[in-house]
Amino acid sequence: MASKDYYDILGVSKDASDDEIKHAYRKLSKKWHPDINKAPDAEEKFKEINEAYETLSDPQKRANYDQYGSADGAGAGFGGGAGGFSNFDGGGGFGFDDIFSQFFGGGQRNADPSAPRQGRDLQYQMTLDFEEAIFGKKTVIKYNREAQCKTCGGTGAKPGTSPVTCSRCGGRGYVTTETNTPLGRMQSRQTCPVCHGTGKEIKEKCPTCDGRGRVDERHELEVNVPAGIDDGQQMRLQGQGEAGENGGPYGDLYIVFKVKPSKDFTRDGSTIYVDERISFARAALGGKIQVKTVHGDVELKIPAGTQTGTTFRLKGKGAPRLRGNGTGDERVTVTVTTPKSLNKDQKVAMEAFAKASGESLDGKGGGHFFDKMKDAFDTKK
Repeated sequence: MASKDYYDILGVSKDASDDEIKHAYRKLSKKWHPDINKAPDAEEKFKEINEAYETLSDPQKRANYDQYGSADGAGAGFGGGAGGFSNFDGGGGFGFDDIFSQFFGGGQRNADPSAPRQGRDLQYQMTLDFEEAIFGKKTVIKYNREAQCKTCGGTGAKPGTSPVTCSRCGGRGYVTTETNTPLGRMQSRQTCPVCHGTGKEIKEKCPTCDGRGRVDERHELEVNVPAGIDDGQQMRLQGQGEAGENGGPYGDLYIVFKVKPSKDFTRDGSTIYVDERISFARAALGGKIQVKTVHGDVELKIPAGTQTGTTFRLKGKGAPRLRGNGTGDERVTVTVTTPKSLNKDQKVAMEAFAKASGESLDGKGGGHFFDKMKDAFDTKK
């Protein structure tokens, strides 16, 4: 088999269409691009995604991969189709120990079961209000994790005692078994049933963790949410995952942020967008209006003759850029509203305006003035 499952990397089925593969690639490459995603494994993930797409987007490479497990179609070693065995020894004989180790816990013979191993990484989803994402906040989160047992210090042994070398496997973490096959007597390796691969045997177990070396805990952690965080972004907190084994370090915690939408604003990166409605008179004559921003209301000057759909820029009134690169802008788009009804004074004034503009109000000649006005400011057109 191939060392990497390209379909699994892209999250598509083996019968996925070209469009499905392309869509999955675009989505994942954007998510894991190192310039956007600052997770420690983002660059490696991004390389894997590109490698998978390069193979599956090419019909010939994909066909070779599906048949042989390799994009170039050549034998990919043992299990690689017509390529045959790659584990022959120099004299032409079979390296059966290497071949069968691929089936029975391959690689365990070289692994030190007592070596320190880092704990599992964890993920936590934090939901923020729109303004909290803009300005950041300090908060306390709680989540479940496996922590190192304080009673035994992670050894799993009763205080005053220590684990000993496993009597069954001699500390190797695996046992060797023999099986009769048509090719002869074959050896295979399996995880030791006594120490379960640790190479150590605990004679007297810790009363707190029952020999596990770890305990379940409700962990509490203070988190500083950075100003300018956006929906879908994540933050890595080193050493806040689960406890390691054999004295290994804790894993990491990844906080994934979900930002609630705002009833007033929309956002694209550091730029914030807002819509404002202005009257026909304000658009025609100009003036000043109060505009909402996440930083508070500000005054915006509307030039005379402003048309519906015009966008204004409020510099520095957007969201902070992460890593201290300043603040974005707010974009204000105005919509000119047409009055649905007029009082007596307004009607007189509008009729005077129509007359001064040479517009007909009786439907003759230049058309009905109010219809023209509505047409001019109808945002649906």
